[in-house]
Amino acid sequence: IPGGFGKRGTDGKIEAIKYARNNKIPFLGICYGMQMAIIEFARNKLNLKKATSSEFDKKGLHIIGLINEWTRNGKKIKGTDKELGGTMRLGSYDAKLKENSLIKKIYKKNLIKERHRHRYEVNIAYEEKFDKNGMIFSGLSPDGELPEIIELKNHPWFIGVQFHPEFKSRPLAPHPLFSSFIK
Repeated sequence: IPGGFGKRGTDGKIEAIKYARNNKIPFLGICYGMQMAIIEFARNKLNLKKATSSEFDKKGLHIIGLINEWTRNGKKIKGTDKELGGTMRLGSYDAKLKENSLIKKIYKKNLIKERHRHRYEVNIAYEEKFDKNGMIFSGLSPDGELPEIIELKNHPWFIGVQFHPEFKSRPLAPHPLFSSFIK
């Protein structure tokens, strides 16, 4: 599921993710695709039926929000109806990889640096609930506040990344995520 913006196509993306998760089909969610995987898992595995993003639903349970919507404890501090300018996270950012994770096996590093281009982030306040139910936040910002990578514990290959691996991929030098996904 690739990156994107807005509500259009979200229901289909969520259904495709649910199918891949339930049927153990390899899945790679990039940026918005990772966010849709978070929403799918919250709705269908955690039974948080109103889980959504403030990007396309003002009334639901916002587990995805603008990068300036969360305080350090995960509480919402700002609405999304104005001031979109200057809220995009652009450029290269570090992520710490979790021990014994698929992502760490792919990268063979503890710390990676990847390029971002997005406004919305996953609310870290839900990390424990996701982890207890089989989805781990396997890559976090160095301060531990921003989920950068998710994966499923009992799935052959299910990874979502907040960054854009396609920005660092070339025809003769593919990004390690693409190589691993295809393999």
